[in-house]
Amino acid sequence: MSGFLEELLGEKLVTGGGEEVDVHSLAARGISLLGLYFGCSLSAPCAQLSASLAAFYGRLRGDAAAGPGAGAGPGPGAGAAAEPESRRRLEIVFVSSDQDQRQWQDFVRDMPWLALPYKEKHRKLKLWNKYRISNIPSLIFLDATTGKVVCRNGLLVIRDDPEGLEFPWGPKPFREVIAGPLLRNDGQSLESSSLEGSHVGVYFSAHWCPPCRSLTRVLVESYRKIKEAGQKFEIIFVSADRSEDSFKQYFSEMPWLAVPYTDEARRSRLNRLYGIQGIPTLIVLDPQGEVITRQGRVEVLNDEDCRGFPWHPKPVLELSDSNAVQLNEGPCLVLFVDSEDDGESEAAKQLIQPIAEKIIAKYKAKEEEAPLLFFVAGEDDMTDSLRDYTNLPEAAPLLTILDMSARAKYVMDVEEITPAIVEAFVNDFLAEKLKPEPI
Repeated sequence: MSGFLEELLGEKLVTGGGEEVDVHSLAARGISLLGLYFGCSLSAPCAQLSASLAAFYGRLRGDAAAGPGAGAGPGPGAGAAAEPESRRRLEIVFVSSDQDQRQWQDFVRDMPWLALPYKEKHRKLKLWNKYRISNIPSLIFLDATTGKVVCRNGLLVIRDDPEGLEFPWGPKPFREVIAGPLLRNDGQSLESSSLEGSHVGVYFSAHWCPPCRSLTRVLVESYRKIKEAGQKFEIIFVSADRSEDSFKQYFSEMPWLAVPYTDEARRSRLNRLYGIQGIPTLIVLDPQGEVITRQGRVEVLNDEDCRGFPWHPKPVLELSDSNAVQLNEGPCLVLFVDSEDDGESEAAKQLIQPIAEKIIAKYKAKEEEAPLLFFVAGEDDMTDSLRDYTNLPEAAPLLTILDMSARAKYVMDVEEITPAIVEAFVNDFLAEKLKPEPI
């Protein structure tokens, strides 16, 4: 276990009091669940989370562990053995985005858990990218032995299971989480067992959210087209509305099913299961309940005729207004081409695809997200804006890796892009051999 943790966190962590803790000591203490808390001292929601998380952490590890600097925890002696299992097996590590060391020190001083050292800025950024953290505060739980993500939305764990009775909060099958009655907008109720044999879209949305309402209008048409084509498909609306009246008003526009608004526990479990960090989000599942894509929103907007349903992920995407938001999810390889040349974009996708497929397959085998997304960009207003924002030359073809969260870019400007050049560029990036330029 310590090998994985040291690769992930480095050799040293620090307590709130500034004492160093060897990462390999976590293995000696029998830590089985690791929480990564992503936050910043300047964020009021992070300050609020720190207070509630400290109380939660103290309850799970015993009151004695709730004081400042206690994240180092007891040694593997008789005292530790007398504690309930969950209290000995959980540790939390704070991963900060602070840019000022004094503010960081003031913020971590009262944390009873551990933190990545302030100087480990590169490692912090790698963790933000690795787990595709898009907002703060965020709390994810990992299996400390395998590194697999156990729960992507730890904030809901704190709210829903404050005593830690469901520790270690591992994912449950969709069928188990969705079990219970579902509603139609005419008040009719039917059991979740009616979903068997169907593809399912799990739609997290709310009436107060303008992008949600825009997507819903498109999704209604997509749903109709898919059903008319004879496909077995159902959508489940999981509301984030602020009142039952708002839910009813919004749901009246939808021809599909919904989790009852009053069933807050089931709605929360679905949010936890898929680690929802923002809305609208459309998760598309196969008939066995396995995730096909988390990017249902992008797919619906890009495929008005639903010809690609059920939207198995493409290794390489053509950059567009609707999927450009994914550039903020982590490092992205973007090959800029001259779209005035007919077939240039398609040829570029075919060039990149084998390399993208190899990378995706490698990380899928480890049950991890691929460390890169792959795009081909033609010439349009959106691409021009991206070039301007990142201060890229006008050359085409132009091979780049853009890391928006790090405000860094890697550029290869050569006359001819070959598979060997792309593969070497990707491998050098993953091996951290490339020197970044600022965006």
